[in-house]
Amino acid sequence: MVILGSLLLFCLMIGRVIQLGLSAEIDGVDLKKLASRRTTRTDIEEAKRGSIYSSNGDILAQNVSSYKLIAYLDSKRTTNEKKPQHVVNKEETAEKLAPILGMEKDEVLTFLNKEGVYQTEFGTKGKGLNELAKKQIEDLNLPGLGFIESFKRYYPKGNFASYTVGYTKTVSDEDSTIQGEMGIEKQYNEILKGEDGYTTYQKDLRGYKIADTPVIKKDAVQGKDIYLTIDSNIQFFIEQAINNSDRDYDWEWFHITILDAKTGAVLGTSTSPSFDPNKRDISNYLDMLLQSPYEPGSTMKTFTYMAAMENGVYNGSETYESGVYVTQDGTEIGDWNRNGWGVISFDKGYAMSSNVGVINMIHRHMSSVMLRQYYKKLGFGKKTGIELPSESKGNLEFKYETEIYNAGFGQGITTTPIQNVKAMTPLTNDGMLLEPFLISKIVDSSTGDVVLENKKDEIERVASTETVQKMISLMDDCVNGIGNTGSGYRIDSGELIGKTGTAQIANERGGGYLSGKEDIISSFSGIYPKSNPQVIIYASVKRPSGGSQKPVSNAVKEIVGNVSKYYGNSDSSTTSLDIYNYTLPNFVNSKVESVKVSLESNHIPYAILGNGEKVVRQSPNRGEVITSNDTMYLITNDSNLTVPNVVGLSSKVAKDVLQKMGLKVHLEGVGYVTAQSVGEGVPITTGMEIQLSLAPKYVVDGS
Repeated sequence: MVILGSLLLFCLMIGRVIQLGLSAEIDGVDLKKLASRRTTRTDIEEAKRGSIYSSNGDILAQNVSSYKLIAYLDSKRTTNEKKPQHVVNKEETAEKLAPILGMEKDEVLTFLNKEGVYQTEFGTKGKGLNELAKKQIEDLNLPGLGFIESFKRYYPKGNFASYTVGYTKTVSDEDSTIQGEMGIEKQYNEILKGEDGYTTYQKDLRGYKIADTPVIKKDAVQGKDIYLTIDSNIQFFIEQAINNSDRDYDWEWFHITILDAKTGAVLGTSTSPSFDPNKRDISNYLDMLLQSPYEPGSTMKTFTYMAAMENGVYNGSETYESGVYVTQDGTEIGDWNRNGWGVISFDKGYAMSSNVGVINMIHRHMSSVMLRQYYKKLGFGKKTGIELPSESKGNLEFKYETEIYNAGFGQGITTTPIQNVKAMTPLTNDGMLLEPFLISKIVDSSTGDVVLENKKDEIERVASTETVQKMISLMDDCVNGIGNTGSGYRIDSGELIGKTGTAQIANERGGGYLSGKEDIISSFSGIYPKSNPQVIIYASVKRPSGGSQKPVSNAVKEIVGNVSKYYGNSDSSTTSLDIYNYTLPNFVNSKVESVKVSLESNHIPYAILGNGEKVVRQSPNRGEVITSNDTMYLITNDSNLTVPNVVGLSSKVAKDVLQKMGLKVHLEGVGYVTAQSVGEGVPITTGMEIQLSLAPKYVVDGS
């Protein structure tokens, strides 16, 4: 039996050897790959992801070294007591690390006091550290601290053109490949990321290369750099204007896009609420520029009037009875002023933004086919092809009488801002429709060669010189005529022209539209300057407080004032171009005197609350971008803090400051603080509450 058992075992062994020799895969393991891994080694040469620049050469996205902080806790790591390799004094280490990491001392101690672990990390705040933070920690000369280096995507300007630039993230914890997730980062991911290289060679048991064995090598192809058409200055003007409007009014979202009137290049575009790509604090993943179409309202009347002119059926002197129009099925469609202005001409109807005027023009002289064809000719109902992902084409579906009339004044159809600015280009190019574009050029980062360059792209002529001149005249009258709907946009030179829009918001839970005063989208589509157009401006805001055009008109006029100075035009503006922006570091636990020096050197006004020597709270927070028009509030370690005077501050600033001082804040109204229930100088006590009365800085009207 022993002999037979031995023979059987021997036969099984021989059979297994034969099986291994003849089989490509055993138990799900590829034997060839397994052998290759044991005898060969491949070193990956990572390609550097390309950078994204503005047209001015400002870096908007780049790869930087990133560090994760490690603290070694096991005392066995130290072999020489004179040179400790573990954390010796946890209290001291926590106190010195806290301000650099933006953490409280006790929070750092919770990581350092872990029992039975060799090393510890510090959560999210201990990851993604930049070179400056790493050096600050190294300069502390604290034993037992180390770093793990990797690479991350960094956006130097933070919350700046965020939806356009987009953001990236690593594929997984195991795969550190950076992948574009939004905006240009996503659309041009393959061009930006490049292609990794590698070196493959034979290795010995210790992993070293075996001499005189073949080596297979492929060099990495570095990612290409992308230059946008975005002008950093104009982008700043847009974002600053939106921020200023945010202090006076509430709204659901606010969007502004500026196009180069002569080339179609996007000079600036922003949507608020926005986000910081470094933090990815995103509330809405849809880019309003092209991914979230909405009913445009009366700015669409410009294109309806152009359709009538181009079809030879427009007579500006022809009259109609304004006020209310009753369709054949009995539906009443009214002007925003349902009493109307009596019998007026179609020209006057444009200036007064009369829905009834559009209806009469369509009823008497036009058809749904005529209207739809011209809208499509201008680019509505289809994608523009702008260089961003997931563009929507909007909706041009209208068939029945009421739907056709509604479409004529921008209700019942949907468009995007990029479609709206594109459709305005014939008015600044003698009737020629331009293709909007966002990429200026793509450059090989290794050689400096330009591999792609975009320039003005003329699609087709869609309007005659006569139509262009007539529409310029109508838009001029809308803004600069006395008592017309666009008068809130008038500037001293009269060079800003355009058309206002007010669209009702559709009821998503049923038919029809919402009827609330603020259930609207206010908008403006304009040209500046009319005598020699340089920019096309489109702005829209959803649910503005009070249902007012003021958030849009104030922002547009502020932008135009800054653009006029930037381009060297003669228009004056109270807004200076000497504006400095500053990304706030963490001042918490810093000495007040040193913080004052830092803020003053960066031209940032500040207010110190309390008589302490150290900052314990700050407003705004670390990482936020403020300008020389803003104020930095420093709350000190004073145990006898008193209520500050917040009258005149925006509700957001006042609320943030007071809450950080320990008060419970109640708001009444919107806008700026006009009164506070607890007076200045009253000592702050635990649980103290304060009520702030608010009102917009400007008078709200219904224009």
